[in-house]
Amino acid sequence: MRAERHWRSALEVSRLALEAGALVPLSTRLITDPALSPFLLRELTGLPPRHLRSPGPRPNPFLPWDQPLEVGRLGTRHVLLLNKYPVQAAHLLVITPEWQPQSGWLRPLDWQAVAEVAADTGGLWFFNSSATAGASQPHRHLQLLPRHAGQPSCPLAPLLLGQLAGERSTWPWAYRLSRRQDPQGGSDLSGLYARHCRDLELGDSAQDGAPLQAYNLLFDDEWFLTVRRDREHQAGFSINGLGFAGCLLSTAGSDRDWLLRHGPWALLEAVATPGSVIPRLRRLD
Repeated sequence: MRAERHWRSALEVSRLALEAGALVPLSTRLITDPALSPFLLRELTGLPPRHLRSPGPRPNPFLPWDQPLEVGRLGTRHVLLLNKYPVQAAHLLVITPEWQPQSGWLRPLDWQAVAEVAADTGGLWFFNSSATAGASQPHRHLQLLPRHAGQPSCPLAPLLLGQLAGERSTWPWAYRLSRRQDPQGGSDLSGLYARHCRDLELGDSAQDGAPLQAYNLLFDDEWFLTVRRDREHQAGFSINGLGFAGCLLSTAGSDRDWLLRHGPWALLEAVATPGSVIPRLRRLD
């Protein structure tokens, strides 16, 4: 059983940051419709985050980061930070204190920081490699939505586990899905990441200066998923890694009628690289 100290600290820091005005939770409501199952669709009912309201260059929110949002340090190379605009309480970010591009390769030190947090607090991790994959900031950050032991990490987790067990069909887009081998979030992550990147023809960190294509990473204690991306949006919906976890957000510009007519699976298929581009990618571990 994990101690969940990071999670408890994040909730306390959230309380103080909310009182100080540094934390700005998003106001949403859950939209229920059988056509959406098993996805969860939330509608943004308040103003969008400040960084999405104005066009043009945006200041880097992590250089420097808001001190009231800091949960703790992870060695000397990473910081555990609250997401300033969360939907879920204690939405955590692992950031680099110095500039590192979101569009660059994740390095062993990044995975060590993830492993340090994961050994204490479990949940759904995700990473958006660039704006095409739904990243809203260009500074390196991985994200964690904490979950207690025994809780599903996301709406699509049962389907992912079913695929790994051979009980579910594969998806039509380019992706790789593997079992996690170390339930404490250990050293398998770096190897899985490198293998998925090679298999999806995203490149090789030993040979390529940066990944060759946009992608999303999602993982929990049991599985590790990489999805190759072609575009960021469809029908007014901005899709980041959480879309492939089964979590969607509707804003004023979203065409919800399109979503209900075509279904959320069509939304994901529209933004991911078709599996036919690299046929062997539909093979599972």
